[in-house]
Amino acid sequence: MTQRRIFVALLVLAALCGPVQVTGATENVRVVSGVPVPDIPRGQGEACVADTAFMRRNHMTLLRHQRDETMREGIRGNLYSLQECIACHAVTGPDGVALTVSSPQHFCRACHDYAAVSIDCFQCHASRPESGLVADGPGQTGGAAPARVSLQ
Repeated sequence: MTQRRIFVALLVLAALCGPVQVTGATENVRVVSGVPVPDIPRGQGEACVADTAFMRRNHMTLLRHQRDETMREGIRGNLYSLQECIACHAVTGPDGVALTVSSPQHFCRACHDYAAVSIDCFQCHASRPESGLVADGPGQTGGAAPARVSLQ
């Protein structure tokens, strides 16, 4: 809650100071009414597993809960698994292959770079579907079997 208050205070301060010159990594930023906001790539499926506002607010809680279920109880393939997120939200490069987290255009980096929050998930997990192709729907790559991730 404290982080949220600080963020809101900074936003109010930025609004009072007038237009801001955005420098640095601005590839995933657009300006709305003079305020820079993250430009988030759209997922590949019909709809996300939950509404956008809920997912933006709770994605880490869901991922942590799924991590605990997977590691402690052996439950895999849950609706909120990182593998499912990556399968649907993969962003392709000019060659049609899904980008890794090392690219500023990677889905997760759109918000994480904007908020200056590091992503440590991909130190162990793959940041794109194993096939490198984007999903046709949740858990699907090219209409085939459920996507598996590789350590890339």
